[in-house]
Amino acid sequence: MDKELALYLDELKSLVKKRGLKHSHQREQILTVLFHAKKHLTPEEIYQEVKKINSTIGLATIYRTLAFLEKEEMVSSISFGSEGKKYELNRGEHHDHMICLKCGKIIEFFNEELERLQEEIAKKQDFKLITHQMNMYGICKECQNQG
Repeated sequence: MDKELALYLDELKSLVKKRGLKHSHQREQILTVLFHAKKHLTPEEIYQEVKKINSTIGLATIYRTLAFLEKEEMVSSISFGSEGKKYELNRGEHHDHMICLKCGKIIEFFNEELERLQEEIAKKQDFKLITHQMNMYGICKECQNQG
């Protein structure tokens, strides 16, 4: 098993124990799918991937586990309004998102100057910035070229 994945699974076991919950292989399977994902996933996409290794898992379990993992800050989500959320593993590396309104593609980026400006704005407003998530909405290059 990948050492980094093992660290996430250990953190999950610790959180479950700390919260007084029973150990669950299903939570580990969901976290493992998110760990290996190359993109942000909907609960339904996570469900389809976990079903490949655990045919007994239910979609309700996926939703409950995602809510728990998000509350514990192990995963983060991007809301697509009536279309729901997409999830990613919180790897501790801050980044922001550009989201295509046509195809739903999510482009992750980090810009030091933008981060500095956000901190400066918060300071000017006497606002203690704890965390933030910036999502920019537009049309990706591929969709622009489709006309």
